[in-house]
Amino acid sequence: MLNSPAQVGRAGAKAALAEIWDVEDKEHAEAAAKAFAADCGVKWPKAVAKITEDLDVLLAFYDYPAEHWVHLRATTPIEPTFATVRLRQRVTKGPGSRAAGVAMAFKLIKSAQNRWRAVNAPHLVALVRARARAQFKKGKLAERADQPAAE
Repeated sequence: MLNSPAQVGRAGAKAALAEIWDVEDKEHAEAAAKAFAADCGVKWPKAVAKITEDLDVLLAFYDYPAEHWVHLRATTPIEPTFATVRLRQRVTKGPGSRAAGVAMAFKLIKSAQNRWRAVNAPHLVALVRARARAQFKKGKLAERADQPAAE
């Protein structure tokens, strides 16, 4: 936590922002966001407003398995995929036709798929998709109160 708004520099603000999304659970992240708002609100009110207005959306990844957080925290998961397509399109001076462009993009993305990082804990993906039946608290699977006990 920072001491006063006058002491907050870019490095301090960056560290405070990193503290919001790099803590062990949502409650600590919300506390870090409040500290960021208190420490940086005077110097950077627009930045603080961006963070605090949609804090629930920003911290939504905490409602998923902890093993998946590393994937959900990424800020540009899709950009590297299209960098390959963009590079090839520039080298070839355009695909020629729309159909050729779509086919080229499809093949390049399909080829890039072999280098993608696998999802941690893939067995939890089905539970994430079935959110009506499974909920996660602090990154761990939580029992639902309305579900009957297993016999």
